[in-house]
Amino acid sequence: MILLPPRRVLIVVALAGTALLLLYQLHDRATALLPQSSPTSASPQQTTSPNEKPSVSAPTSFWKTRQTHYPLQRLNPVPTGKPKLLPLVQHQFTPESVQDAEVRLSRQQQVKEAFKRCWTSYHEKAWMRDELSPISGGGRDTFGGWAASLVDALDTLWIMELKDDFNEAAVAAVDIDFSTSTDETINIFETTIRYLGGFLAAYDLSGETQLLTKAVEVGEMLLVAFDTPNHMPITRWDWKKAAAGVEKQVPPDFMLVSELGSLSVEFTRLSQLTGDQRWYDAIDRITTVFDQQQAKTKIPGLWPVVVNPQKQDMTFDGGFTLGGMSDSLYEYFAKEYALLGGLVPTYQKLYEQSMAASIEHLLFRPTTPTGADILFGGDARVDDNGIVQEPRGQHLTCFAGGMFALGGRLFSNSEHVEIGRKLTDGCIWAYENMPRGVMPEIVHFLPCPSRAYCAWDPARYDAAVLERAGSTSVNSNIEDIIVQKRLPPGFTDIDDRRYILRPEAIESVFIMYRITGDRTYQEKAWQMFQSIQNITTTEFANAAVSDVTATGIDGLPPKDNRMESFWLAETLKYFYLIFSEPNLISLDEYVFNTEAHPLRRPS
Repeated sequence: MILLPPRRVLIVVALAGTALLLLYQLHDRATALLPQSSPTSASPQQTTSPNEKPSVSAPTSFWKTRQTHYPLQRLNPVPTGKPKLLPLVQHQFTPESVQDAEVRLSRQQQVKEAFKRCWTSYHEKAWMRDELSPISGGGRDTFGGWAASLVDALDTLWIMELKDDFNEAAVAAVDIDFSTSTDETINIFETTIRYLGGFLAAYDLSGETQLLTKAVEVGEMLLVAFDTPNHMPITRWDWKKAAAGVEKQVPPDFMLVSELGSLSVEFTRLSQLTGDQRWYDAIDRITTVFDQQQAKTKIPGLWPVVVNPQKQDMTFDGGFTLGGMSDSLYEYFAKEYALLGGLVPTYQKLYEQSMAASIEHLLFRPTTPTGADILFGGDARVDDNGIVQEPRGQHLTCFAGGMFALGGRLFSNSEHVEIGRKLTDGCIWAYENMPRGVMPEIVHFLPCPSRAYCAWDPARYDAAVLERAGSTSVNSNIEDIIVQKRLPPGFTDIDDRRYILRPEAIESVFIMYRITGDRTYQEKAWQMFQSIQNITTTEFANAAVSDVTATGIDGLPPKDNRMESFWLAETLKYFYLIFSEPNLISLDEYVFNTEAHPLRRPS
């Protein structure tokens, strides 16, 4: 528990004459959260430049009092009862040697120093902005203008034992005004995973009730997007029209499936903590639709990338993936099952049937020069010729190794743990075989005919490279194409050469380490961390890279002036935790949301 005193303590302090003047000068809400320790004084919030979009506002506290156009007759409650005794997820670790502990703690400290450097720059140059601009300095607003990096990093500050920084950030976070925004349209999914998830995790770790109050404030806003005739949400939400009551809301006829299906963990935890069933009811209605239509899609077991919430039709599209635009839908099934203590078997069914279809139609083994025993999650499209697999690997899909391993443990399926290992090893392989040791956003491979071993065939590989290059002529110079496209052996194309500080690969490496106890994953994580630091470090923090295969005038890949909040919330947190004691945020005690915010499981 952070030492943030209740108001009655402050009254006592106020009686002391030397403190009276100071207390009168403090803002009411900041006063209610004033830490007993003395944090570093906050940098003043930056002023808005003439070229920036001005904020637009709704009346304060409007979301809680707004008239509901489509009231519910009944609410589906969070299941009650004693949680099931679920299988243990984490490996039973044995004591490490003194030498191993020294190495581990040294690496952990270096990760912490990298985080502190970024946090200090954010504090000095972008305080209360959504993101730090890591090359130019200053800040930008990209997620509502509600200090996304600050809220996203609250639990990281706590986990890394930066308690003074946490206290100061908590004071600032409680003062964020969610009745105003820099954006006309709010992304409900991003707001849920970053802000609601951030406040919930910070509360679960610290016990500070003001942070739970703030989570409720965000939750009240999010619920308004569900006020539609069929109670399906509007995920790209014109909040200003909703606030003004200009018109009744109708859900869209086009939505990304991940945005619809990735709200369950956060909404469930909020209902668990408050006893208010509205949030669980909202996502339970969505789960019911997914459950009813799981066997009716064009690849039974999976749901397409695009769905129609207006008609509650989850079947019409023919594109499928575990990667971007679908990923966290599947990630949340096993996690929601654990968060509910195993009391809702629907989530086990959703997980098992979707993973069975993924194994059959999406996973593939790439052909590599060494015959590496690895897997990747690809894409599939259903057309008149049937199901066509696309051997495309996304950095976003690297989360799948951890998903399979976690589900395998929770549902006692050793095959899934092994699949998780091969998927994780695939992303490690992609890191190690890129010239700078960092995997780009999207790549293509030559798949093996089956997931059994297949020998390296140079002629077959050359043909695949030519096909991706759009050339089938026997006179095409394959060596020139490979050099021009900067293709390492085994890669047939690099579709998107960026690395934007993504966490998915280290996420799975961390989970595999905690599940198997294999310290090889710590070594792989350290190599990944060093490689990322080498190409992303700037004067102020860390920056996204526009092309991991290129070399700029400084001898390093060119950088972009972006540092998304997930660098602080996810990537550095997972690197820190893999070098921590295993009982720090145990997978048997917490569920991570898709933004790496740990939410406490029922005991």
